[in-house]
Amino acid sequence: MIKPRIVVTGATGKIGGAVAAQLLADGWPVRALVRRSDDRSAALAKAGAEVVAVDPNDPQQLAEAIRGTERAFYLPPTDPHMLHGAIAFAIAAKDARLEQVVVLSQWLANPAHPSLCTRQHWMVDRIIATLTGIAYTIVNPGFFADNYLRLTPFAAHLGVYPSLSVDALNAPPSNEDIARVAVAALKEPAAHVGKSYRPTGPELLSEAQMIAIIARAVGRRVIRLPMPRWMVVRAMRADGISPFQVSEILTYFEDAKRGAFALGAPNDDVRRVTGRAAEDFETTARRYAARAEADGRSRISGVSLRSST
Repeated sequence: MIKPRIVVTGATGKIGGAVAAQLLADGWPVRALVRRSDDRSAALAKAGAEVVAVDPNDPQQLAEAIRGTERAFYLPPTDPHMLHGAIAFAIAAKDARLEQVVVLSQWLANPAHPSLCTRQHWMVDRIIATLTGIAYTIVNPGFFADNYLRLTPFAAHLGVYPSLSVDALNAPPSNEDIARVAVAALKEPAAHVGKSYRPTGPELLSEAQMIAIIARAVGRRVIRLPMPRWMVVRAMRADGISPFQVSEILTYFEDAKRGAFALGAPNDDVRRVTGRAAEDFETTARRYAARAEADGRSRISGVSLRSST
């Protein structure tokens, strides 16, 4: 039986990349849409993907890139023009007569949310849902484990964890588990038509508990280092995060303080959809710790942070 060709947008990103990798590992034909040709896109091609560079906001380019595929993983671009890109994608999906779209959304998606990105996610979900003749599934995780673990190099090489002192509870899902839910839906559209899934980790954790887990993963004592808001902003900008995304992230910190990500968490969506339990935070943290040890540096600071030992 010939497997349907699946188009994956945002394929060089953390979630899109994981979706593409998992599909390729299981022998599914993947057309990976990327913004530009670089080392990441070259790695996708080497893994067996058909790589196409495309402007995610250009309806003509998208139409050409999607033509000849049957299913799609759609990751809306995180920028002020998200809605424009989503409409362009919807037009292309309809013209290509896709049979299914799995869209990455947000747990907080709501038309009244203070974040522009989150309000737009709510609208994107509805745009995709209105595409007659196309099955859709929404994957709407909350605050990812990656948002905490991208600071692992600081812990590994300096023994500190920069913190905004947002000690709220969360059951953060790994990128891999989020991707596994999306991939399961892409493989069996009929079982997931019109469904919405919120992947979570297996347990609620405070920031203090996460730091303790990160300390075990990197094998050293790690001190929580409170940082003023301006310093966090500066660190994120040094890591290449756009001003728009910085503003959105700060809004989510406020959501976390109010317990938004603890609401309804943890759940068993990962297990129900994929047949495997969600991985725990320590398993994810050890993977990041191994990368930090291999890199010997922190990109978030914009400078090398090699261990002196």
